Amino acid sequence: MNGLPSSAMPPPPLVLIPAYRPDNRFADLVAGLSHRPEIAGVIIVDDGSGPEFAATFAAAIGLPNVRLLRHAVNRGKGAAIKTGLNEIMLHHPDVPGVVTADADGQHRPEDIVRVASALSSRPDTLVLGCRDFSGDIPWRSRIGNRLTRRLLRWIEGLSVSDTQTGLRGIPAGLIPALLAIPAERYEYELEMLLTAHRLRRNILEIPVATVYLERNVSSHFNPLTDSMRIYFVLFRYLIVSLLTALVDNAVFAATFLIHPGILAAMVAGRVVAGLFNYFMNRSAVFMSRAAIRQSMPRYILLVVFSGSIGYALIRTAVDMGLCGAIMAKLAVESVLFVFNFAVQKVFVFPPPAETPPDRG
Repeated sequence: MNGLPSSAMPPPPLVLIPAYRPDNRFADLVAGLSHRPEIAGVIIVDDGSGPEFAATFAAAIGLPNVRLLRHAVNRGKGAAIKTGLNEIMLHHPDVPGVVTADADGQHRPEDIVRVASALSSRPDTLVLGCRDFSGDIPWRSRIGNRLTRRLLRWIEGLSVSDTQTGLRGIPAGLIPALLAIPAERYEYELEMLLTAHRLRRNILEIPVATVYLERNVSSHFNPLTDSMRIYFVLFRYLIVSLLTALVDNAVFAATFLIHPGILAAMVAGRVVAGLFNYFMNRSAVFMSRAAIRQSMPRYILLVVFSGSIGYALIRTAVDMGLCGAIMAKLAVESVLFVFNFAVQKVFVFPPPAETPPDRG
């Protein structure tokens, strides 16, 4: 790729295309972008496609303003995007950002250019090229987007209409944070949305055409394994809660066996498990940036309130002879599980105030 043109005006965004074993539509896409003045050039990342695709990539880099980066082995879409972002941050620091696009023909050159133009005019905003999912859409895309959209809104307070779009205008200022995301496959794009939301970045939605050629058979997205990776991101809170329950019940049981008093066992379990839960939820689940001096008192208030309710229910169950103390504890904590999560989400570790995305 030739150097960016020198001008008093800032250069336009670059386009980044991660590609794994692309078909003939890939060449048409790159050809449709290489001459467009609205973009500074095209960076392609070959994600370990293998020697049988060498001719395909050779034809692409024969076009003007196109550069190729390579992975020796397939590392995943997220890793390919990060390779491209790193290249852009190192060698093209003056561009306002980068537009990512898929290599399988889902994104038309004219829609990519529209996203690039929106990013040029709003260089601090994450721009999403969003489909409307009308017409003959593969079930895995329709259902997957609907479920992820609702979970994102409920868990994170983030409202976007197309959570799985690969057409995104990424502002340059967001790139360092995106390079720090550990995910390397399709879940990376969901983590990107969460990162932008937690950093309070504005989100702009641009309507684009919904294109699924041959019912999207060329996509390397696996609806089972890759969806599990994506939804694992959303269910981190469940894993931490289960681990906390194990710690709580283990300490409760050990204390009760040593000294058979329900109150003492409850307090010991709550203190140990509470500290574990607080720091895990703050850092790994809600990604809270609130000061400990603000969130810790609220968390302690929740622990005291929840513990008091739990103790009263367990005491009642034992006194009435309904079950033993340990079984009562398990039953009560199961009931309080949803309550505790909801209070932590909205009161202890509240997400940034939801700003509905602009819909251009």
